[in-house]
Amino acid sequence: MRASVFDPLELYAAAMDASDYVATVAPLVRRVAPDIGDLLDVGAGGGQLGHALRPANARWTAIEPSPTMRRRLVRFSDPPVVLSCGWETSDIASGTHDTVLAATMPATMENPGTFLKHCRRWVRRQVVWVVPAQDGPRGLCFAGCLPRHWHGEDETPGVDVTLRGLPPADQPHQVDFAEWTFTGVIENLIELASFLADRLGWPADDIRRTALAAHLSAQAKPHAKGFCLEIARRSAVLVWRL
Repeated sequence: MRASVFDPLELYAAAMDASDYVATVAPLVRRVAPDIGDLLDVGAGGGQLGHALRPANARWTAIEPSPTMRRRLVRFSDPPVVLSCGWETSDIASGTHDTVLAATMPATMENPGTFLKHCRRWVRRQVVWVVPAQDGPRGLCFAGCLPRHWHGEDETPGVDVTLRGLPPADQPHQVDFAEWTFTGVIENLIELASFLADRLGWPADDIRRTALAAHLSAQAKPHAKGFCLEIARRSAVLVWRL
């Protein structure tokens, strides 16, 4: 099997399934943003958090441009209404949802001011963002297993980037934090190492490839389905109330 058979989004979503992310973050969101009501889940991904937060008998709408993630969303017994577009081009009407959720969305860090304006227009009650808050990489899946000189990513906590990108008048009403563990179950570490090396742009004959495989093997724990890699994570929950 070649490294290219890994779908980066599916790799990430499967790890989120195995992680304690939802079990840790969902209760915090419920405490700081009660009365979720009708939920608009922007960049819903695999839908794990939105599904956990969506109240019974409330509407759940998901904006998700990725076909990989949309295939996951429709597998729920009570799936959301899925919009296959980006947040910039969605035709969500103003004030049609009680809560807007955006969890680990690039827009919260890359374009927070404009994205927040959209979220506020869509919502009646509250906007909730879940943003990476750890010191470490937040881009390449499993980059947290690699030393910085290999992954080369900015390790500034995502929440710091988000808050710096918002003017004083747009700062959230509340910020809270949750500690959790990103857990990936991998059948073959050699294939994962090759996949990561390809994503990092390393040539096929790069000697770092062997070192990367050894580095992952040293961190991995035995698992019934192969090996388990764990990365400590911290998330910030940002809340704006209307």
